[in-house]
Amino acid sequence: MAAVQKKMSADERRAQILAIAAEEFAVGGLHGTSTETIARRAEITQAYVFRLFGSKRALFIQVVKQAFEQLTGSMRAAAGDRSGLEALSAMGRTYDALLGDRTALLLQLQGFAAASEPEVRDAVRESFARMWHTVADTTGLDPVAVKSFLAFGMLLNNSAALELRELDEPWALGVRTRIQPGLFTHITSETNR
Repeated sequence: MAAVQKKMSADERRAQILAIAAEEFAVGGLHGTSTETIARRAEITQAYVFRLFGSKRALFIQVVKQAFEQLTGSMRAAAGDRSGLEALSAMGRTYDALLGDRTALLLQLQGFAAASEPEVRDAVRESFARMWHTVADTTGLDPVAVKSFLAFGMLLNNSAALELRELDEPWALGVRTRIQPGLFTHITSETNR
């Protein structure tokens, strides 16, 4: 006798579609992923996906924004009530650990890749601005230190996406060199005038 599948609530179905869409968009991007594939994996119709999310672009934007918010929220939580370099160091450790989530990592990169589309660009800008403000407001550090921290983060994103941990070549080892928090004490607006 076949098992009877429990009917999902609208919220459960929405969460399921978002999880499937995140996996698919992380690999295929906005233009390489079809809503038909997402619907098939969720065992629903494509029309139902559109009824819930409006368009493929809107669904893509939602999962990209969630990936950014997961990262930003985790960094905010890691900092706790710390400030300055102590907060930055806690954020950096958390960021490094979060890079193991390939779906979230690749979604961020797919968001940047699809930024030629104005709606996507606006959503990614908004998400990146929220990340910037979280780092700046939490740490109280100046814009040059925040910029340097986020620039190193982008290098870490690329390193993780390229799976450089698998390579034992000098350049890959150099990219993976740990960044010490003291580096940021020398990177300030005062030293870059």
